[in-house]
Amino acid sequence: MVVTITPVKVSRLAAAVAAAALVLFGGGPQANAATRVAVAGGVLTLDGRPWWPSGFDAYELGTDWAVNRGCGAQVDLNRYFASLPPDSVTRFDAFAALARNKRTGAVDFGPLDAVFAAAERHGQLLVAVLASGEGACEDGEFKDAQWYTGGWTGDYAQWLAAAVGRWGRSPALAGWELVGEPEPRQQQSCPADAAAVLRGFFDQAGARLRALDPDTPIWSGVAGGSQCGIDGDGYLTVGQSPYIDVLDLHDYGAADVDLRLRQAASLGKPLVVAELGRFAGSCGSLPDRAAAIAARVSAQRQAGSAGVLFWNFVPDPRVGDCTMDIGPNDPLFDVLRSLNR
Repeated sequence: MVVTITPVKVSRLAAAVAAAALVLFGGGPQANAATRVAVAGGVLTLDGRPWWPSGFDAYELGTDWAVNRGCGAQVDLNRYFASLPPDSVTRFDAFAALARNKRTGAVDFGPLDAVFAAAERHGQLLVAVLASGEGACEDGEFKDAQWYTGGWTGDYAQWLAAAVGRWGRSPALAGWELVGEPEPRQQQSCPADAAAVLRGFFDQAGARLRALDPDTPIWSGVAGGSQCGIDGDGYLTVGQSPYIDVLDLHDYGAADVDLRLRQAASLGKPLVVAELGRFAGSCGSLPDRAAAIAARVSAQRQAGSAGVLFWNFVPDPRVGDCTMDIGPNDPLFDVLRSLNR
């Protein structure tokens, strides 16, 4: 069942949650800059012009071993952002767990503030993922159907309000992602109403986010395959939410890109391949991978995709293993520069 909430109720509820978030997490700086990224007529725009974004996934950017428990390796933020073409997009984890001091348990926004500050200095853009569907780098608990039907209204809702209040006006912000790869499974099975459950979550949590930040696009974060809640036409059901501006697809070789592009076109919304990953290292050369990915991106772009992000940048790639690691000197940086041109 899809629940409808009136704008007045959403605004009042969002204001109340935002006030609670200030008590829990404290206040924070906001940049005095208008949102640079928008969706107009089903097309992503940057500074008012049509835009085909490209960049990297780098989930670990908020890791700071001196402060938090981290999520992946620690990255030299200035070096990373300086290595990118201007206005590249990086999708990263902006989880509440990364805003906690590992020694004291106190709120510490420092590591995540540093990501936004470095991106701003170097003229780069960010998509901030607010939670993990599987609970990785959080509490390790998988978010099930009960979470999506109301469990999120506690700590998560307060974190959403705190994050939007702190970074919602950053000129580096290109989008919010409510949950990375959400799947409303229940006891290892997929409920018959999974698509409606996920749609209801986006309608309610998305409305709350939109009340706090009316301008920044909201990305769906879904993997785009046969996962619980989005299999087949479930992708359409979820994608119809008025609080999803950008549709996602994660492509690791088996994604039905054509189907999802047709569905996105029917909804009149842009579809970004938000994770495109391929193995290399001991199982294949980096130049060969870069060439294969470049060809894949070209085909997807001609078919109507609205952007691409490569999975996953790391500062210390395991070159002797078969991985999807993308290191600082990977040929995919050249692919990114060609897309930027």
